[in-house]
Amino acid sequence: MSAEPLHCPACARSYPGSERFCEGCGMPLIAGASGHEEPSRERRIARKVKPQYAEGEFVPIARARNLAEGEFLVGLLLEEGIPSYLSSAIAGHGPLADGRDVLVPESGAEAAREALSPQRR
Repeated sequence: MSAEPLHCPACARSYPGSERFCEGCGMPLIAGASGHEEPSRERRIARKVKPQYAEGEFVPIARARNLAEGEFLVGLLLEEGIPSYLSSAIAGHGPLADGRDVLVPESGAEAAREALSPQRR
C-alpha cells in the first residue's frame, strides 16, 4: 500500500494509495502529478491496461532469454491490455545471462499465455 496519493491519468481525480482504479472512468491509477499536462510514459502505459487483467498477485507466465526479448514480451502484452513486468535479480543488479521471468496479475495470466501462444502468431 502506497502512502503517496494516486491520480487518474484520464480525468485527474485523486485517490489514496490503497486504490487501484478510478471510480469515475475505470482507468488504472498512477503516482505523480495530477492534471492534463503532456502524458508521461507511465500515463501512456496506464491508459492501455484493461482493469479485468490487473487483479491478483503477479504470477510468472513466460521466461525471457535476455532483456531485449523480455521488453518485447512486456510490450506485446501491454498492447493486449495486460500489465506485466520482468523479474529482476537482487536489488535489480546481476547478469541477464539466466534470463528473466515475465510476470502478470493472476486475472490476466490466461489471456497473456494466449497472447504469447505460438499458434496465435
